[in-house]
Amino acid sequence: MTQPAGPRSSPRTPISLGSAGRWLAPILSIVGLLIVALITLNLLQGRAPFSSSSGSGNGTSNGGPDQTPAPPNVVIVPPEVVTSKGSIVYAKAGNIWVQTGKDAKQLTTGGDDSMPSWSPDGTSIYFIRTVSGNGRWPAGNILRDYALTTPSVMQVKADGSSDPVRVLSGKVSINGRTWQAWIREPVVSPDGTTLAMVSDRPDPSKRDVVLQLYDLTTKKSTVPKVAETAPLGHQDPTWRPDGKVLLYVRNGRNGARGAPVIYRLDVAKGKASPLTGPGYLEPAFSPDGRYVAATKTSSFGNDLVILDAANGRELLRLTNDGASWAPVWSPIGDSIAFLHIQGQIVDLKLIRLEGDAPNWSIKDVTDLTEVSGLDGSSRPGWFVPADQLPAPTPMPVSTAAPSPSGGASSAPQ
Repeated sequence: MTQPAGPRSSPRTPISLGSAGRWLAPILSIVGLLIVALITLNLLQGRAPFSSSSGSGNGTSNGGPDQTPAPPNVVIVPPEVVTSKGSIVYAKAGNIWVQTGKDAKQLTTGGDDSMPSWSPDGTSIYFIRTVSGNGRWPAGNILRDYALTTPSVMQVKADGSSDPVRVLSGKVSINGRTWQAWIREPVVSPDGTTLAMVSDRPDPSKRDVVLQLYDLTTKKSTVPKVAETAPLGHQDPTWRPDGKVLLYVRNGRNGARGAPVIYRLDVAKGKASPLTGPGYLEPAFSPDGRYVAATKTSSFGNDLVILDAANGRELLRLTNDGASWAPVWSPIGDSIAFLHIQGQIVDLKLIRLEGDAPNWSIKDVTDLTEVSGLDGSSRPGWFVPADQLPAPTPMPVSTAAPSPSGGASSAPQ
């Protein structure tokens, strides 16, 4: 059964459940995170690692030898790395890093940060910071404190010249009671006005973790009236370069397996339609908006594909190793960076494309980091300054129905 993502007719408030139920809201906050984490892990078939600060995880070994990841404050860039224009942001050991060519720079410290994305002008980076503190909820007639971890959307200068500032807090305070909402995957619209995210703000007792739009000027959120499969919610919001279309993933289940579907939201009309069938997540638009790189899940693991943005048809299979995910398209359009696991260590790789779209071929696959132990649950982001970009191509207008068929080309082994 599906239903709109707005408040439900039977809200999950603890008030009517007696003294025992008064603990339900803080418990729901904890359960909410567990649900989100388990959903994402299952959607990735348990093969993409949600890395600890040591860089280890639950990934597939790929038959590689056991290796020791680099220390938490070190990212190793191979000396023979193929340099590309612009900078890539990612997370390691709960901190935000920016890699430009052969230089990798750590922007934040503390080990509490994840899910970075660029501002449209490349001057700053948005990310999630989760900090520990105290919540408050009634036990009997007494308000008691309990341990609480609260996520917030933060913003930091990309050159590291200032401390991060809070954009949006996940703390919830209602009638003297305090707990937290979940906020994940913040991405700012191309015009810089709207933050897309998935969250159960402002009252987690009435909502799942679903797609939301936060106006950075008015400081108000709206929840698009798009369906969800309760309580699985949404994930992976991604803006088309013109800002008129937003892709996101509607989480679903097929028995014990995840069945994620990429949806396309017409932002102005507020209407959404499926782009793919089940088994696709983590979409990333090409610079011209005509194509989408995505993660395809299967019983063999996770691989990367390129889809037609008009109908969801697979055009090219990029990997066949079952250990690749989280693609991000270069703003130049000639390459795709992605996360990959070898043994228990997550690194960043690069696929370079050659030929004209949609008839690309794969030129090569190279390492951007090695044995660095990046955080597998944080997607990378890529920014290239405007003066280094090719002339823009008009955005597509097609609204053809999705056709989630298999790809026409194979990737190298």
